[in-house]
Amino acid sequence: MAQSVPRFKVVIIGDSGVGKSSLLIRFVRGEFQHQTRSTISAAYLTRRVDVEDRAVQFEIWDTAGQERFRSLNTPMYYRGASAAVIVYDITDPDSFKNARGWYTQLKTMGEPGVVVALVGNKADLEDKRQVDNTQVEEFATQANVFHLSTSAQSGLNVEEVFEELARRMPKQTEPAPQDPITLLPANLKQSPSGGGSGCC
Repeated sequence: MAQSVPRFKVVIIGDSGVGKSSLLIRFVRGEFQHQTRSTISAAYLTRRVDVEDRAVQFEIWDTAGQERFRSLNTPMYYRGASAAVIVYDITDPDSFKNARGWYTQLKTMGEPGVVVALVGNKADLEDKRQVDNTQVEEFATQANVFHLSTSAQSGLNVEEVFEELARRMPKQTEPAPQDPITLLPANLKQSPSGGGSGCC
C-alpha cells in the first residue's frame, strides 16, 4: 500500500504589488504573467514537492496584501499553516519595512513553530534595488528565518524557496485544514475577482 504524501498549508503574505501571486503562478504552473489581478481575499493552489528522500504536498494560500484586507479574517488564513512566505519587493524599501510587520502579525496570530521564508522578489530588477541586503540578512538572522532573493519573471530561486520549506517540514503531520470559503482571482481559478491589476 502506497504511503500517503503529507500535506502542509503555506501562506504567502506581504504588501500588495510585491509579486505574491506571480510567485505562486510561477511555482505551480511554471508561468509568468506581466499583469495579474489583485487578490481580493485569498487564492488557493496546490503542488507536490519532492526533496531528497521525501515528498510533501503544499496547499498554498495567496492572501490579499491591500492594507484594507490586512486584518480581515487574517486568523482564518493563518490557522493551520505550517509555513509562511513573507514577500517584499527589492525595489521598494517600504515593502521590506512592512515585511517586519507581517512577520510580527504571523508570530502573533499564526501557529507555534511555523517555518518562515523571507523572500526578496523582483531580483531581475537588481539595478533598481533600494533595499539594503545587509539589513535584510540581519533581520533574517534575528527572526530565525531563511532568506532568498527571487524573480517570478525569470524563475530565479522560486523552486528553491519551496524546496527549502519542504526540507524543514516535520516528518509526521495531520492533514491540512480546509477552510469552507475561498474567493479566487480569475487568473488563478474560475471564480472572478474585483480589484485592479498588480504587477509581478
